[in-house]
Amino acid sequence: MSTAPDYGKGIDPERALKYAIQHIEGDRTEIIEGVIRPAVPTWGHERAAKVVRRQIADRVDQLGCIEGSGNIDLPDSPNWYIPDIAVVPEELAKDDEPLLPDQTLLVVEVTSKSNAETDRVVKRKRYAEYGAPLYLLVDRQEGSVTLFSEPGHLGYTKADGPHPFGTSVHLPAPFGIDLDTSGL
Repeated sequence: MSTAPDYGKGIDPERALKYAIQHIEGDRTEIIEGVIRPAVPTWGHERAAKVVRRQIADRVDQLGCIEGSGNIDLPDSPNWYIPDIAVVPEELAKDDEPLLPDQTLLVVEVTSKSNAETDRVVKRKRYAEYGAPLYLLVDRQEGSVTLFSEPGHLGYTKADGPHPFGTSVHLPAPFGIDLDTSGL
């Protein structure tokens, strides 16, 4: 009597899935609560991210950081994010390894029709659980910007907003700058 081999022995499904996601060439793919989703930003989405990126660029350089959209891992969870913008210390961004939310100074997500609820609810909760100090939500569908801070295991305990586009939004230390949201 023969039995079928157990190919699942010793394989960590979370690690295997995250490994596979990292090796999809030329594709921005995320895992959101265990669901694989391609990140396909529209031009309007990219324009909104660029408006934020340009305004924080000088301060990011002064802080010895970089801003980009590299991989963010949430260990022991079925999540692998590619934020629209993350600000991280330059010394942490020197290799191909993903970073953790608590290694960021700021995470920015810009909503699209296809992902607005994910950015508003799921990512906000998960970024807080994993210690991202500041989460800026640019909600294109609502025409507003909200800055979340003071992360905890149940979410962010402080929210500044939502502010309608056109309002100045203050990014606290270490940034200490005001974002002009009129171009979003």
